Amino acid sequence: MIKKYYLLSPGPTPIPEKALSAAAEPIIHHRTPEFSAVFMEVTEGIKRVFGTKEDVYILTSSGTGAMEAAVVNLLSPGDKVLTINGGKFGERWGNICKAYGVAFKEIALDPWGKDFSKEELAAELKAMPDCKAVLATLSETSSGAMFDVQGFGEVVAKTQALLVVDGISGAGVTPCPMDDWKIDVFLSGSQKSFMIPPGLAFIALGPKAWAAAETAKLPKFYFDLKKAKKNLANKTTPWTPGVSLIIQQKHALDIIQAMGLEGLYAHHRALAEATRAGVKALGLELLAQRPGNVLTCCKVPDGIDGGKLVKTMQGKYRAYIAGGQDPYKGKIFRIAHLGYMGGFDIITALSALEMTLMDLGYAFEAGAGVKAAQAVLKENWQ
Repeated sequence: MIKKYYLLSPGPTPIPEKALSAAAEPIIHHRTPEFSAVFMEVTEGIKRVFGTKEDVYILTSSGTGAMEAAVVNLLSPGDKVLTINGGKFGERWGNICKAYGVAFKEIALDPWGKDFSKEELAAELKAMPDCKAVLATLSETSSGAMFDVQGFGEVVAKTQALLVVDGISGAGVTPCPMDDWKIDVFLSGSQKSFMIPPGLAFIALGPKAWAAAETAKLPKFYFDLKKAKKNLANKTTPWTPGVSLIIQQKHALDIIQAMGLEGLYAHHRALAEATRAGVKALGLELLAQRPGNVLTCCKVPDGIDGGKLVKTMQGKYRAYIAGGQDPYKGKIFRIAHLGYMGGFDIITALSALEMTLMDLGYAFEAGAGVKAAQAVLKENWQ
């Protein structure tokens, strides 16, 4: 039997055909009007997704590079910040701060998937009046949780602190307008809802953040955003950019623009609701208290080997979902529904999940998950 490969992970995600084929085209020189035109078109497209009038800077790195850029461009040694650690990627904020000698108070949410309210953030900031920045996450990819970034913006805007938001998996999936929600720094990466391979990171700074950047003393070179700002005025970058990736991004943004942001959000919402309906029909429990539309994270049912579940889906059925990380390895599994995925990707994922659960001896009504997802998709199909 021919076994097709189904990419159902939360990054990298499937790539549209036009964007995929663009990588095979002859490369062009980056210090030319031809490339500058594409480069500026992409920066404007990212601005629309970010919901900002501020410039967006394109870095040739993974999303973690944009996280590091945020820290080194805003802060000085000894500055105090709050980090919200709701999982593997919220934890990364603290690890970056530690590497640069930034004093941070980590709000560790235990268990993963636990929510954190704007009222709780307000109390933390009241107890830490010298806080320079709140380092938060829109969508915690390790748990499937979505956080109240709009509420965070309301709270942080009343203080001297900056709100820095990792939107690597959440941008383009769920509304998070940078300017309207009072986000001082917003960042993302190319391999999630932006629908191209890993390798580009995007970051935008508001006026409050640029004021902080004027006095920031942490060492920086490659991620010096003042250099990026100066070069963007000349429609270029300070370093050699990922030329082919940026051209691919142009094609993916064409799809996003054709759908419109509201259409894109509705698409992700329908896929998420279908997936959640499907796994619940199988008697599975979600990990996150406030699940987002990026991925669905399920607890492995009692008596089932979580490692075997993921390996069976990947190895036998070629359905590449993601397992749990760190303390949750073998305890959860994650099915993505973001970027260039469609309704039948969800049906495939749930069908492969059902077949895997049968193999592992889990008792459920065969077809229940697929049937529940079909009902949601049928209702939302346009």
